[in-house]
Amino acid sequence: MTRLSAITPSGHVQLGNHLGAVRRWAREGTADDLCFISDLHAMTTPHNPSRLRSLTAEQLAVAVAAGVDPASVFVQSDLVRELGALTWVLECACSYGEAARMIQFKEKSTGRDSVRLSLLTYPVLMAADILLQGADEVPVGEDQAQHVELARVLARRFNGTYGEVFVVPSAVVPRTAARVRDLADPSRKMAKSAVDAAGTVFVLDPPDLVRRKIRRAVTDRVGVVRHDPEGQPGVSNLLEITAACTGEDVQELAAGISSYAELKETAAEAVVEELRGVRERALALLEDVAELDRVRAEGAERARERSRHRLDAALRMSGLGTSGSRMSGLG
Repeated sequence: MTRLSAITPSGHVQLGNHLGAVRRWAREGTADDLCFISDLHAMTTPHNPSRLRSLTAEQLAVAVAAGVDPASVFVQSDLVRELGALTWVLECACSYGEAARMIQFKEKSTGRDSVRLSLLTYPVLMAADILLQGADEVPVGEDQAQHVELARVLARRFNGTYGEVFVVPSAVVPRTAARVRDLADPSRKMAKSAVDAAGTVFVLDPPDLVRRKIRRAVTDRVGVVRHDPEGQPGVSNLLEITAACTGEDVQELAAGISSYAELKETAAEAVVEELRGVRERALALLEDVAELDRVRAEGAERARERSRHRLDAALRMSGLGTSGSRMSGLG
């Protein structure tokens, strides 16, 4: 069974990405699992090309440094020709209404005079990502479940119209991970794209900066260390972060800490130790451009080889190419 996951390089990799996704890919991934850096998805809104390229390299380096099998990782744009071809085929099977009712398009386009066409069509690109690799399962949050459903619709429609080519994928809810909140405003999630980075711990932050950010984390005036996400969100966030990094029970952690100052020091050291090896290995990879390029090229070739027969079949069965075009088996 193939499980396909992705992360978009919309900002620097932060602690929540690491604990909630990348570390889980490393620890729980199987030989059949795939994960990719979805840099094409980052182009649906205005972007800086050099920053996009840099963030893509960073996310690839962090994933490999965290222990994700290099054989299972690739960068989306390295398959741009394959994805471009399949996206067109799928767009020809998708109606405007199906694309326009995607929640993210409606939210981001409401009240704006103009939006990029890619914001409307990128769910079809996402379907191509999934169907090209023959994914059985796609771990997604609620905000992306509708996009996986579109992939299911398009797979069934194509298979029913032209013949069986695509696996019909299923959306799966990822195992619950630590709820990492913004240190400066625990009412919101820690995010790569936060305007104010004071409450965000980035994976590549130096240890001293990590400590400073955590020491300045918002708590409250209650003065008691306990796990109460509703009543004490700042304190609870620090406890959950510490527990996620150390593997300890949140309640037991709270019982053993007597002050907010101690809690912040404990959390800071836990995060620094959790990220230390990942940060060092990622920085080494980013400095060794030739090695990172090699990892990236090999990942792309494996993903391309895995998808080639499926793309060949989709093109041939939809009427493209000559009758003598090469066609691999659909194993």
